[in-house]
Amino acid sequence: MLSARRLSRRYGSDDGLVRAVDDVDLDVPAGRAVAVMGPSGCGKSTLLQLLGGLQRPSGGEVWLAGRRIDTMSERALARLRRDSIGFVFQAFHLMDELTAVENVELAALLAGRSPGRARRRAMYLLDRVGLADRARHLPSELSGGQRQRVAIARALTNEPLVVLADEPTGNLDTAATLEVLRLFEELRAAGQTLVVVTHDARIAAVADQVVSMRDGAFADATTFAGDRR
Repeated sequence: MLSARRLSRRYGSDDGLVRAVDDVDLDVPAGRAVAVMGPSGCGKSTLLQLLGGLQRPSGGEVWLAGRRIDTMSERALARLRRDSIGFVFQAFHLMDELTAVENVELAALLAGRSPGRARRRAMYLLDRVGLADRARHLPSELSGGQRQRVAIARALTNEPLVVLADEPTGNLDTAATLEVLRLFEELRAAGQTLVVVTHDARIAAVADQVVSMRDGAFADATTFAGDRR
């Protein structure tokens, strides 16, 4: 589903050259969950942004469902991100003036869905993440775990091929982290393709494969251990 070949991202030059991502190869089969772990500053978030088309690589290739995305035009790449990739960020990035259901349905509306269809999809997803009763609450009226679950619902709005999550529990307390952990377990069990950057071993334990990064490169990786579903 998602592949990288000799993927790199470099900043600066000569003595100031920083290799944020250094010739990385990665294959994520459809329906699998991969966790990327490593210390702060090792390149995990940059890798995720490259995989999702939020940054252009300095070298190498990124492929999604058989399409090379790193050479796409900005317009084509924006459309691909909207329709095929769901993003979940540590900071939630919800719109404060919109209710939970309005935040979730916005992506569908931007993709050209009718208001009725977008609202039905949003309510379905909020019910799936256990927040149907909070649909008309503003983000300020929700707990951290609830806001992250809204963000995950939003990421699923357009039925993406892959969900990319960057430290999705980084701002959450233990109880909220467990809420999100259960949701990721459900997504993996349902066959959603996931790539999760995390420091949290509990989140990594949900994955089919765990990759460790050091200094922009993969230090080691587990192998897929059969079908866990």
